[in-house]
Amino acid sequence: MGATVSNLWTAMVTQGFPPKSKFSVDQIPDLTGRVIIVTGGNTGVGKETIKALLNKNAKVYMGARNQAKAEAAIADLKNETGKEAIWLELDLGNLAKVKKAAETFLSKEKELHILFNNAGVMIPPIEYITDDGYDLQFGTNVIGHWYFTELLMPALFAGKETSPDGYARVITTSSSGAYFDTLHFETFKDGPERKKLGTQSLYFQSKFGNVVVAREVAKRYADRGILSMSCNPGNLKTELARHASSFQRSLISLIVYPASYGALTQLWGGTMPETIQYNGWFLIPWARAGRCREEAYDPVLGEKLWNWLEEQIKEKGL
Repeated sequence: MGATVSNLWTAMVTQGFPPKSKFSVDQIPDLTGRVIIVTGGNTGVGKETIKALLNKNAKVYMGARNQAKAEAAIADLKNETGKEAIWLELDLGNLAKVKKAAETFLSKEKELHILFNNAGVMIPPIEYITDDGYDLQFGTNVIGHWYFTELLMPALFAGKETSPDGYARVITTSSSGAYFDTLHFETFKDGPERKKLGTQSLYFQSKFGNVVVAREVAKRYADRGILSMSCNPGNLKTELARHASSFQRSLISLIVYPASYGALTQLWGGTMPETIQYNGWFLIPWARAGRCREEAYDPVLGEKLWNWLEEQIKEKGL
């Protein structure tokens, strides 16, 4: 189902040109003793998120695939903050490697207090698929993050026991693209239907999937002290649009904000006491509670997607 005029208006106007933020990173409480993972933390919003967390004394793992880029980002952040993030090798496009990353983390840490599922792929060439044969955007943005989160649940359960507020949190970075489409299960894996849908709609689908999964995590683990939210970080100037066409990049450049703005909403959801009340919600720029398109709140669709995700892991014997 495509976007309605109402969906487009909501996403492009009320969130594309948000009011001045009432939240700043200076308001984040001291995070001494808190262990945090930020996926895709070597650039853009993820790097800005890690910067803010390091400045508040958190122990931060940077989940990234490329060691050289991760180490360069860690060096930059150390120069800016005086604190050093820790590289965690993470390739979200390969489920076996996602499992290895989780096992590596769990061998080093017993507790995880906040997980920022921040990494993402946007509009790559249509021939790009994951190592497991899934659409690259859905495989990376949705499947990889879902599996990583599930594997880290033991550490999140332990983390909530030592969190000042009694909760561990999972914050998943979605997009205003979540308003523009829903789920087309026949396009999750490579095939004619996927190619027919096209890269832009595949991106919208993956961002909508982030919202659905985040709500399911909230529903399934709320009674065990896990808070889960998704967010639209805003229209931002980052490397995420590197696969976009020149025309698309020209349009994007007219309405983008610095990456530091994009970190605000997920940091608010991940660190601030008042966001406890927003479990399962969709957060919008800048640091506000919002609402996604109506289909995101369909429990039948949420259950169907969760079951499909579990089936993929079983099929691969992971």
